[in-house]
Amino acid sequence: MPCVGDWLNNPLSIVQGFFAQNVPNSDWEKKVTEYFKEKLKENNATNWVPSLNDVPVHYLKPNSLVKFRCMVQDMFDPEFYMGVYETVDPNTNARVLHFGKYRDVAECGPQQEIDLNSSQTVTSERQTLYCVPVPGESAWVKEISFLTLASQARVSPSTSYTPSRHKRSYEEDEDMDLHPSKQKEQHMGNSGGGDIHGCVEPKRLETEAPAGHHLISPNCSPPLDLNFPLPGEKGPACLVKVYESWESFKVNDVLEVYGVLSVDPVLSLVNNEERDSSALDPMECMDTAEEQRVHSPPASLVPRIHVILAQKLQHINPLLPACLKEEESKTFVSNFMSELSPVRAELLGFLTHALLGDSLAAEYLILHLISTVYARRDVLPLGKFTVNLSGCPRNSVFTEHIYRIIQQLVPASHRLQMTIESMNHSRFIPHKDYAANRLVTGVLQLASNTSLVVDETQLEQGQLDTTGVRNVTALGNLITWQKVDYDFNYHRMEFPCNINVLITSEGRSLLPSDCQVHLQPQIIPPNMEEYMSSLLTAVLPSVLNKFRIYLSLLRLLDYSISDEVTKAVEEDFVEMRKNDPESITADDLHKTLLVARFLSLSAGQTTLSRERWLRAKQLEAQRKARLQQQKCVNGNEL
Repeated sequence: MPCVGDWLNNPLSIVQGFFAQNVPNSDWEKKVTEYFKEKLKENNATNWVPSLNDVPVHYLKPNSLVKFRCMVQDMFDPEFYMGVYETVDPNTNARVLHFGKYRDVAECGPQQEIDLNSSQTVTSERQTLYCVPVPGESAWVKEISFLTLASQARVSPSTSYTPSRHKRSYEEDEDMDLHPSKQKEQHMGNSGGGDIHGCVEPKRLETEAPAGHHLISPNCSPPLDLNFPLPGEKGPACLVKVYESWESFKVNDVLEVYGVLSVDPVLSLVNNEERDSSALDPMECMDTAEEQRVHSPPASLVPRIHVILAQKLQHINPLLPACLKEEESKTFVSNFMSELSPVRAELLGFLTHALLGDSLAAEYLILHLISTVYARRDVLPLGKFTVNLSGCPRNSVFTEHIYRIIQQLVPASHRLQMTIESMNHSRFIPHKDYAANRLVTGVLQLASNTSLVVDETQLEQGQLDTTGVRNVTALGNLITWQKVDYDFNYHRMEFPCNINVLITSEGRSLLPSDCQVHLQPQIIPPNMEEYMSSLLTAVLPSVLNKFRIYLSLLRLLDYSISDEVTKAVEEDFVEMRKNDPESITADDLHKTLLVARFLSLSAGQTTLSRERWLRAKQLEAQRKARLQQQKCVNGNEL
């Protein structure tokens, strides 16, 4: 059997072993998947695999096993490739079967040619996903993931491999013996509508890293737009090639993929030649040059991952087990739930200080941070809890630091500063570029459970243009319906989402919200910057980690209301309507039930009790009284 390092450093050798033993049966593919699945179940084995999120691609050995935590930004057309092909030696007529799975470039010996007419050839199909790091992923998520990898890795492919023979690799690329049959093979591959190079047959003597990792796109073309949804994002974008069950993945899904890293310099050479050949036909060039550039970027800029195993992630918090249904995870959950009360009390105290001594606003902020869309009834998303925190100082230092605190608590977040200029010039809604055949991203293309903080405190009078109106409308639809309508030119397509939106404003927000909480500061610090900065430095890292686990875990818990409590709530609501028929509405019942739901979960209770229902009513009464009081002071509606 292969040694431990083989499946990490040279997974294709494992695949070759199963292929050689099981041809012509197709069982070898299932056996490969099962083998790696079992390997990754070993104690901490997932932490031995280097991650593209943590390690620069030029430190990773080509064709080694890597993992990538990512969001599906776009899905390209399925592509055909040679799953099995046969080579022949013209001198001896010796024939050898090869597998094309998990590869971009067909492997051939020095004296071998691919027999395109072989009866053994099997054409297969795979799906290409364009994946980017999770938008707005917090720095602490990256740091903890990297420290876990560094402390538990048994092998160190991230540092043990140094790219070498730079000059020779250039010479080899130039001297590649590409057979005349290559164009025919490429045509066969491209019939799937995607970028496929499994039919190119360079003479491959050994596999090493590409020489030029920082080369710009060939032919001095404009810099390649990696299509990150948020400005200033870093990290690799990857073309993720999926071989099984790709119909279960969709745009905006968050995945963790394990697969074979492909950064072959031949990919850039082949793509360059494809563009050169298309120049022979000007019409073809107009139709396909941009698409080829986007779908076949240099592997040094956009590496390929050939997926062996992939899973959708419930969350991206590295402090929590990936799946809470496993037995070990249940132990973790029960242990944490036993100490939930002091963690909640500490978090409430911490947020109260952050909100200048306002404990009511801190209560609602906790409820907001653990809220999530748990179901949809027709078009109505159930569980969304957008909070408008009004009464915020116009001083941007306060709202900026509130966002920094949230950033330290949640795994993914983004601060959207709402100004006339940003509304008029930003691209919020993703749209389809038919020339490049790709989905051009926008700010609102975010992963599920991202916290979006909209800061209205800098908003001044001005004129919104067409783009600005469209962006504000898109924000409103996101808040109200938890969906974004992507622009496909000829039609709009709804993409449901689950984004926690917190709006900070001076008066009542221009945007819709589920709950307005007016801030009543009990502390007026002489130096706001110093006061807010000292809050985070005063919290112990271990306590901060408990806050992070608390907020992520409670969003994943199930919740129910017994028939008995439901009846009691209905009777109570009827009584409330009798006492105050003018101001108590069905919307108030819905809102109070939502507050009661998250209040119960915040205490670790997965069912509603009468005590929590009464506490929810009390909080809502305090919130409304505060709004009424402020309305009387100002003489107008907040």
